[in-house]
Amino acid sequence: MQNRTAYSGGDGSAREDLDSQLTVELASVVSAARRRATRDGDRQVDTAHLLHGLLESDPAVRAAFDGGPQVARLLGYLVQRSIGYGLRWHGTVEDSGAVPMVTEGGVPGWSPAAAAAMDGALDRAHARYALRAGCLDLLAALVDDPESRAVEVLHRASVDTAALAARLDGERPGQE
Repeated sequence: MQNRTAYSGGDGSAREDLDSQLTVELASVVSAARRRATRDGDRQVDTAHLLHGLLESDPAVRAAFDGGPQVARLLGYLVQRSIGYGLRWHGTVEDSGAVPMVTEGGVPGWSPAAAAAMDGALDRAHARYALRAGCLDLLAALVDDPESRAVEVLHRASVDTAALAARLDGERPGQE
């Protein structure tokens, strides 16, 4: 089996391997999350970076929520990350507890929770015999970790994550 957790920002074959397992849309989200983490001065891509990229990039992700006002509220919280709300996260590693904290041999440039979410997205795609994971796969994987930064943002924006997870379990069309 190939190493699916090679999410580093390097130029090597590990990145190409990951990109080959993602839809074009999700690969774009991952690139945006990497850029956002770098721009914000964060050492790692975390689940909030991934959620931000999903909301900005994919209409199907936005449609999974309870309308435009909820999406606007979410984006507002995510934008505040670098100017106030998320400052307590700055310089810390996101470890939601969903997977044991990796001290050695982790995924370079990714928080443990973000790496677990990417694995979860790939698992969801493989479970439906898809060749590539899509944006809704990643959103569902993010929602599956109740202790992640992404879910913290969702809760702050009054998103019912249980209802969102149920909707996502029923929404699979249009994914490769």
